[in-house]
Amino acid sequence: MKPENFPEENGLGEGRAAGQGDLTAESCQKKRRWIPENFWEDVRQLLVLAAPLVINVTAISVGYGLTSACDTLISQTYGSKNLMRVGVILQRATIIILLCCFPCCAILINVEQLMLVMRQDPEVSRMTQNYVNAFLPALPAVFVYNLETRYLQNQMIMWPLVLSGVIGNVVNVAANYVLLYVLHLGVTGSAWANTTAQYSQAIFLFLYIIGRKLHVNTWGGWSRECLLEWDSFTSLAIPSMLMMCIEWWTYEIGSFLIGLLSVVELSVQSIIYEVSVVAFMIPLGLGTAASVQVGNALGAGNIEAAKRSSSTSLVCTGVFSVIVGSILASIRNVLGYVFTNDKEIIDLVAWVMPIYVVFHLFEAMTGACSGVLRGIGKQKFGAILNAVSYYGVGMPLAAVLLFVAKIGVVGLWVAMLACVFILCTCFVTYIYRLDWEKAAKEAQRRAGVTQLPPPELPSLRPEQSCKDLDVGPAPQPHTYLPARAVLGSVAGIEVQPDVVLTGIITKPEGPAHHLELRAATSARAAPVVTKQLILRRGLAAAAAVAALALGIAIKLITATA
Repeated sequence: MKPENFPEENGLGEGRAAGQGDLTAESCQKKRRWIPENFWEDVRQLLVLAAPLVINVTAISVGYGLTSACDTLISQTYGSKNLMRVGVILQRATIIILLCCFPCCAILINVEQLMLVMRQDPEVSRMTQNYVNAFLPALPAVFVYNLETRYLQNQMIMWPLVLSGVIGNVVNVAANYVLLYVLHLGVTGSAWANTTAQYSQAIFLFLYIIGRKLHVNTWGGWSRECLLEWDSFTSLAIPSMLMMCIEWWTYEIGSFLIGLLSVVELSVQSIIYEVSVVAFMIPLGLGTAASVQVGNALGAGNIEAAKRSSSTSLVCTGVFSVIVGSILASIRNVLGYVFTNDKEIIDLVAWVMPIYVVFHLFEAMTGACSGVLRGIGKQKFGAILNAVSYYGVGMPLAAVLLFVAKIGVVGLWVAMLACVFILCTCFVTYIYRLDWEKAAKEAQRRAGVTQLPPPELPSLRPEQSCKDLDVGPAPQPHTYLPARAVLGSVAGIEVQPDVVLTGIITKPEGPAHHLELRAATSARAAPVVTKQLILRRGLAAAAAVAALALGIAIKLITATA
């Protein structure tokens, strides 16, 4: 077996076997002969690949999480048929999301200083900062594109998203070729290529929406209403962000901890992580479908459809996760060859894979449950449970297994397995015991919909006259159909603005005898005083800009120090 961390193909294994493994001043000077002249330059170039990781952790995950609030708000509102309110939600989300770009930029412009504080290589830190600086202009495009995807997918419009992804990848490949191999711009060129691809996706999707008139039914133009109800949006957006970021950050921290052990362990972790990303695509898609279907059904007040969509998504996820797990288990001994020819790494991947397969079964169910929770609007519960599971159980257990028990990468995945087992059990139990009727009422309240009970009419016996009611002979059994007021309209019936049908008396053999129109009770939020509204929103914008200004000040101070 090869000596640990000393691959034989570089000549290091033979040197250590010859007794040169002790790190003395003299031996270190001798070991320098084994390292090619351009070795550290290549290492630095590879380490700069951490720049996208930094961007993902500090910005992309935040924007992706915040826009997840639309999985609740847009899906439920669209399901309620209160379509114009969807446009107001989109406007509100756009303003809030773009304001969040400022604090994210404040962190990103100080990446170099943060890496130096963590004792990273100065040259790697500088090159990472160059990459981040070139990518910064893309941040608004990334956030807006995420918002566009939520806007469409929660209306069950999916194919434009696939097409935009294809176009973004094609542009990315072409831009990388030109900037790297023609203009030789290196790391900065790669970042500019990424920026170009992000804008191409966002612009294409925007033009597609406008060109195909996908916005006509939901967009009534910019409205002052987008300045209202920010608290209702952020009350979902912040838990959505935490729910996603807690999980995302945990895996990145786990990879960092594995990197403290050995190169072999880190290589195995990288392979397993890449496999997990691919394997999770099916549960991710099913979770997205669940959030849309459940949200639409609850917004429409269709409790049975919401239950059915929830159960279907969980069953499908369970079936597909078993299939994927079976495939991975059957090819565990050869899977590593896809990534490397190193026998030690391949064997260790095969050793870890059975643990990952069990992990995948619970992770897949957790992903589907997360989609259901987003459709219901229970992100706060998910965020709290994620924090307790990952940081209260997972990370401490991983640290013990890695650094006390010293069982390597296996320990990390055992800890992650414990996390997702807790999450899956709690999520499934919570959904099973959920009060769906209450969830439907909450969904309709978010959608600006009120349910009006039928008015109480006098009780009449068949033989009595109905002259007082002016409806002719009394009907046989009375049938009262409650009507829904959808901010001035009734679903399925055209009525005058702010007027709603509140009662119908029918006869089994004839048409309705009595129709009464009554003003609808609106679920619209009470408008805030204009001066107070301007002050509050102005303070929010000022706080976002102040965060960026603080980041710039820190950058200037540390640069001159």
